[in-house]
Amino acid sequence: MRVWCLRATLVGSLAALLCLSVATAAARQPTGPDRSTRLAAKAAKLEEQRQAVRGDAFGTGVSDNPALEGPVDAMAHQHGDNEGHLLPTRKNVRLVSKLSPTSQFGDIAEEQIADLSVFGGFAYLNSWADPTCTRGGTYVVDINRPAQPREAGFIPALPGNYHGEGAHTLRLRTEDFRGDVLAVNNERCANVERGGGFDLYDVSNPRRPRILVQGFGDSGPDDGSLVGQERVNDSHSAFMWQAGRKAFIVIVDNAELHDVDIFDITDPRAPKPVGEFDLVEEFPQIVDNSAFGNLILHHDMVVKEINGTQTLLASYWDAGYVTLDVDDPANPRYIGDTSFDGPDPLTKLEPPEGNAHQAEFSADDRFILAADEDFSPTRARVNVVEGGAFNAAEATDTEARIDDLPDGRLGPRTTFVGRACALTGGDTVPAAPADDRDPNTDDLAVIVRGLCSFEEKVNSVKAAGWDGWIIYNNANRPDGDPLLTNGVVVSGGDLPGVFTRRQDVLPAVFGITNNSDPAVGTTGRNATVSSEFDGWGYAHLYRNEAGKMTEVDAYAIPEALDPRFASGFGDLSIHELATDPDSRLAYSAYYSGGFRVLRFGNRGLRETGRFIDAGGNNFWGVEQFTSRGNRLIALSDRDYGLYLFDYTGPGSDN
Repeated sequence: MRVWCLRATLVGSLAALLCLSVATAAARQPTGPDRSTRLAAKAAKLEEQRQAVRGDAFGTGVSDNPALEGPVDAMAHQHGDNEGHLLPTRKNVRLVSKLSPTSQFGDIAEEQIADLSVFGGFAYLNSWADPTCTRGGTYVVDINRPAQPREAGFIPALPGNYHGEGAHTLRLRTEDFRGDVLAVNNERCANVERGGGFDLYDVSNPRRPRILVQGFGDSGPDDGSLVGQERVNDSHSAFMWQAGRKAFIVIVDNAELHDVDIFDITDPRAPKPVGEFDLVEEFPQIVDNSAFGNLILHHDMVVKEINGTQTLLASYWDAGYVTLDVDDPANPRYIGDTSFDGPDPLTKLEPPEGNAHQAEFSADDRFILAADEDFSPTRARVNVVEGGAFNAAEATDTEARIDDLPDGRLGPRTTFVGRACALTGGDTVPAAPADDRDPNTDDLAVIVRGLCSFEEKVNSVKAAGWDGWIIYNNANRPDGDPLLTNGVVVSGGDLPGVFTRRQDVLPAVFGITNNSDPAVGTTGRNATVSSEFDGWGYAHLYRNEAGKMTEVDAYAIPEALDPRFASGFGDLSIHELATDPDSRLAYSAYYSGGFRVLRFGNRGLRETGRFIDAGGNNFWGVEQFTSRGNRLIALSDRDYGLYLFDYTGPGSDN
């Protein structure tokens, strides 16, 4: 996913999520965006995740030299035919085994594998989106012999649904149930009524899983209630915990601002609603000045008992990371949170990127290890003659980046061309001016969102001879809608362009203040679009404190901070972290950056291990586990399946 993880493609990874970074033009506000803005941004993220189509650029490799000196060497593609990767590397890491599960559908499709959970000698690999929307479910892999993993089965999702970030297994001993339970999230990839929410399976016998409940979740309006309607909202992630003789699950609600949904699963065959919460509404102090994009939503969470208190750690995107006391899950209480205020700790840009994606507590509970996911290593700006300037979001995974243009910019001539949906039956795109004698002068097609995919719009204006594009929201979006994502993927797109907000482009470029679109063919003011490299997503280390937490350090792989790797090498963002239960080690799934091992403490973060396979990797989920006395690490590769590693470096127990 890019997940919404827009973990998906963020095209909001919620990844990818899917996969999930959003750029807006609004100035940062001390209290964050208003309700309509936040809800619109969340809806936009979900819609783009559904529209997402992969189409990454041809790639090349990079030297293992941390200094990254000299030219970049060409190399083969990663996994599929379209995406480049970094050179193979290994330090203090032994590959124990790997397995691509093929018995259910044949070869793994590109980006099919999502999150994973490891429990009781078995690995559970979520099967995410594929073009046919038929592969949703969970692979079960026997890893009792880590050197020889074997497929043990497949748990199909509800028709038209898939599982993404949410994979968690827990041994329940409650008033009503004794056994091992697997929880997975549900997101629809087809127009089906049943689905969304979460599934629970009894995996006490992993080879014979039994359905406990499917498609259970929030069917209520966005007013604090969890019941009342028939259709259940999609969910991006899920996590269970047991407190005494009772058990609970918390999920991410994709559709609402009350997006922290908690249910009682003491009897996992009959979950009961507990409460839903909008953390900005409940605890406005978490917003601070937000971050670049000003997108505030719940993306992921864990719950751990710390000093006798059930503590929920929520990743709340541009509001940062939040800890809550959930001893009484119906009445969460604020403990602490992080802030994205000030310059970015690694790039020094202000505001920082934000994108609080996933986090874990350290074994001794003194630290929080956090992963900020960012699929777009640039941020764009539109400067309009006599019209001011505003932020925009450059399309990612495209062969045509603004920085690669001869003068590093797009513009200045602008013309409104409507919806640019030539194939779908929308506006006929007018031809670009034919009198362009200056190779440094670009004709920009300004396009309104709607009716067809972004890919079709871009291909339509390209066919009509335009040099670049600006896409903005249509009038159906609520006032203040911050558009779009800077994770949108345009398949085959070799035409540069940006996404921006309706309320910025109309008055600045066309002088329109009544919120109406200009007539097709209207010429706008001259505008220059430029972009700035701001790096990929990376890791943070915070002290786990009450109130505002202190950031100790931040870490990124060298390539993620080098503008030469802004495209063509896969996604060089961090995705998830897992912490060791006995030592100050963290294990990271770093997408195309591979598997990374970090030591951490009062002096900060330091990489002590790494692995990238021949042909590259595309790692998503990561879990540590113990097998026959050895600490091992499992990772899910989106294009392959399961990898098992042994870390042999400083601080290891092997």
